[in-house]
Amino acid sequence: MTRAAEGSTPVRTMCRRALGLAWVMPALVVLGVFVYLPLVQNFGFSTLTWDIYSGEQEYVGLENYRRLFDDPVFWSSFANNLWYAVISVVFQVFGALLLAALVESVRRERWQRALRAVYFIPSAISLTVAGLLFYFVYEPNIGLLNHVLDAVGLREFAQPWLGQESTAMFAVIAMSQWQGFGYCTLLFAVAIQRIPSELYEAAALDGVGAVRRFFRVTLPLVREMTGLMTMVTVSGAFQVFNEVMVMTSGGPNNSTQVLGTWLYRSGFVRNDFGSAAAIGTVLFVITLTIAMAQLWITRRKRVEW
Repeated sequence: MTRAAEGSTPVRTMCRRALGLAWVMPALVVLGVFVYLPLVQNFGFSTLTWDIYSGEQEYVGLENYRRLFDDPVFWSSFANNLWYAVISVVFQVFGALLLAALVESVRRERWQRALRAVYFIPSAISLTVAGLLFYFVYEPNIGLLNHVLDAVGLREFAQPWLGQESTAMFAVIAMSQWQGFGYCTLLFAVAIQRIPSELYEAAALDGVGAVRRFFRVTLPLVREMTGLMTMVTVSGAFQVFNEVMVMTSGGPNNSTQVLGTWLYRSGFVRNDFGSAAAIGTVLFVITLTIAMAQLWITRRKRVEW
């Protein structure tokens, strides 16, 4: 009887593996059809010159990539995405972490809840609505920003924020930071709440001040969340689209183009879907690299207590 049971163990193991494979197979099919197959098709499209309206196609190999890398607008768009990523990391990661620590240091819980709600409200507004809101905030004649500058005696700093190349991109980025800052703060607040209170109490008994407690206790123990938020923020910075389209549509003079909007303009305005597919492939490589880095860092810097 024991031998029969032992002999059936490999069979049972194979059945369990087959059953597990049967459960995950539908998800694999969906991923293959709706994720991986379009990626392969997109790379194929990037080797063509394709007029989507007439249907004419011609194989050109890697010519679209050569023209893309020789395009100054592509590189300025890439630089704008980099600016987006750097500024977002400063404000939406490190700034949000600092604010979350300040909120969680408030003694009364009801004040903590109120502050979390206040900071999270902008994140509940859609990107399109937020973009339209700030479009009118930046309006040079009736906009709130210029009126405030005028009211406090700083009229010389008032300018057409979205109408000149030197300020347009940073004005768009500022709107995005306002819109996403509260969401990151809330996530960091949750991470801080998971830190055992005994650690803060022990640090206080040792005479460690609030600033040193932040650097000695809070910062090391939210390292995993910080790394995750950094990677997510950088990845999101390279997928920006709505904010720019609503506020500037890439102008003035392509100064606010990002890779997403340049992809859209190449495909649907210039009718150059081969170049648009090439930009999509570049975006995929960038975001995939960021995702792989995220997985590698989170595995190496996992925090346990």
